[in-house]
Amino acid sequence: MIDFHTHTLLSDGVLVPSELVRRAENIGYRAIGLADHIDSSNLEMVLKAVLKVARDLNRFQNTFVIPGIEITHAPPRQIPELVDEARKLGAVLVVVHGESPVEPVAAGTNLAAIESGVDILAHPGFINDTEARLAAQKGVRLEITARHGHSLTNGHVAKTAMQVGAKLVINTDSHTPDNLITRARALQVLIGAGLAESHAEIVLKNNQELLEICRRRFPGS
Repeated sequence: MIDFHTHTLLSDGVLVPSELVRRAENIGYRAIGLADHIDSSNLEMVLKAVLKVARDLNRFQNTFVIPGIEITHAPPRQIPELVDEARKLGAVLVVVHGESPVEPVAAGTNLAAIESGVDILAHPGFINDTEARLAAQKGVRLEITARHGHSLTNGHVAKTAMQVGAKLVINTDSHTPDNLITRARALQVLIGAGLAESHAEIVLKNNQELLEICRRRFPGS
């Protein structure tokens, strides 16, 4: 499994990064992205900690740790500033918390994230065709999620992305260790979102493709 969207106790997860990574490695994870929730109040602090622990763990464990952040509930007009700052501070992976149907995310968040060229727009809810088409053009990946609640619109996201050629990735948005999944479970989630098995395999290949990009951005870690 390659999973770009997980949380530790640096935000609202329950485990220190080392334990989360170890538990992921134990069930066969090849790579894991640490993408704790940030806004302007904690971006620098969280990213500094995640960069350090990722470098440390990558010296000793086989599961590749990707240091990232998830911009969460920031005003849409502030998102470009936060993306730029995160990149300058060394974020290997930038995720934005999309317009999930189960949280009061500000309207315009999906579009602001896509226009800012983030790596992943997480659980983008009822993303529209125009936004998804722009994501395809800008190389922003749309997330199919295994997370309860956010997954309610997986079918819509999958259908919309397929219609306009936007790339999909699958993540867990893990907050607790039981949220981690195997590759087999990931396939079930993708097929449950309405994708044919062949298309589900393509999504898993998209995860692999993004992993290779992250490795190039974080060499020698």
